[in-house]
Amino acid sequence: MLKAAGAAGAGMGIGTAALALPASASASASDDPFAHPGLLHTRTDLDRMAAKVKAGARPYAAGFAKLTANRHAQSGWRANPQATVYRGSGSPQNYAALYNDIHAAYQNALRYHVSGEEAHADTAVAILNAWSGKLTSIQGSADRFLAAGLYGYQFANAAELVRDHGDFELGRARELLSDVFLPLSDDFLSHHNNAVVTNYWPNWDLTALTCVLATGIFCDDRAVVERAVEYFKHGEGMGSVRHAIPVVHDDGLAEWVEAGRDQGHALLGVGLMGTVCEMAWNQGIDLYGYDDSRFLKGAEYVAKWSLGGDVPYTANTRRKGAIGGWSGSETATEAAGVDPGMTRPIWAMIANHYTKRRGLSASYVTRAAVKAAPEGGGGDYGPNSGGFDQLGFGTLTFSRDRGEVAAGAPSPRPSGRPADAGGVQPQGSVSPAAGDDLAATGSGSAVGWAAAVGVSAVAGGVLMLRRRGRVG
Repeated sequence: MLKAAGAAGAGMGIGTAALALPASASASASDDPFAHPGLLHTRTDLDRMAAKVKAGARPYAAGFAKLTANRHAQSGWRANPQATVYRGSGSPQNYAALYNDIHAAYQNALRYHVSGEEAHADTAVAILNAWSGKLTSIQGSADRFLAAGLYGYQFANAAELVRDHGDFELGRARELLSDVFLPLSDDFLSHHNNAVVTNYWPNWDLTALTCVLATGIFCDDRAVVERAVEYFKHGEGMGSVRHAIPVVHDDGLAEWVEAGRDQGHALLGVGLMGTVCEMAWNQGIDLYGYDDSRFLKGAEYVAKWSLGGDVPYTANTRRKGAIGGWSGSETATEAAGVDPGMTRPIWAMIANHYTKRRGLSASYVTRAAVKAAPEGGGGDYGPNSGGFDQLGFGTLTFSRDRGEVAAGAPSPRPSGRPADAGGVQPQGSVSPAAGDDLAATGSGSAVGWAAAVGVSAVAGGVLMLRRRGRVG
């Protein structure tokens, strides 16, 4: 990876001319604020969690027990804010203070919404206010872009849960996201640290993309949200959906290109792309279903592979190097080896969307979700930064009843009618109806899978995805 090329840059455009939305879409964009709370969790989601936990319902109670046992979710947590955060070689790294505090803020805010205990809301607010009152810069090697992307989207999600608290400094939080986190993430998607566009694997783009989208929603900046949506669909870097998932096979599974690198980074990428899809969905934008549910096909591929299944892999050669400097290439020829015991808290969100909201089969994703349940969060997956890349607790936060649709979620519209959020059309092809593009067979519905936490396996159905035509 290119470590030294380029400066941080504070440019705010992701190639404005190249990424401009069609005039019809831009003209139809509403000036209304976005729905709040409306990043990873809506008001409907939060009310559901509280009611289910109060009733002792499975698997929510197990998910909440996982949360309350985490040391970050305690109201006695005290913030350790820094004026400058460093991540990467050649710098006095102190970024662990940031990710530990953000996860403490998120976990305390989540615990407040479920239990109603005000002390946890107060703790979350105190942590976030401390950082928005002190942090002015993120520095380091190329890894500074990872810090900006990961901790930017996470800060926004924690702050979204307490944005209406009387003591929360909302204006300061918006300034921190817009002036410190967003410029680095925006600049990475524009210039890729002055490297050739394929130098960085997909998760680099996806960390930046999550930050851009989360900041746009949190700050009610529709232009920023539209930039993120357009990059997801058509961005030149490896993190846009067709570059991250370049090949759809005849069995309906779609290669995740980073499977040719290693398992940990492939799981990270799937979790980040799922995060983008979930945040967009909660604002009425269907990226889950975009391009004939390409993300579902890629997630199924990674889940099958991570569970120890055999998957095909098409040789992929990437150009590497700095623009005007050194250059080279790297070829991945097969899917890397896996440890079936490795997991990240990413699967509940994806499985619940496709099987419960949409009524589709997602056999491998469902098996991965059951195996990982109840999902924990930061602090439950080791002390290093990789254990804090996702906010987690999906068993608590994303389990839902079949057919449940979050407030503000996309619904089918007549052809040509713009969506409410940035003129983005939901994908009508995502349907459980026989004969549509996604024809589910086998055990993808996995009756009661979310409630059956602790079940060791799902019956061996295989997801078959019928396609109208070959997808490149």
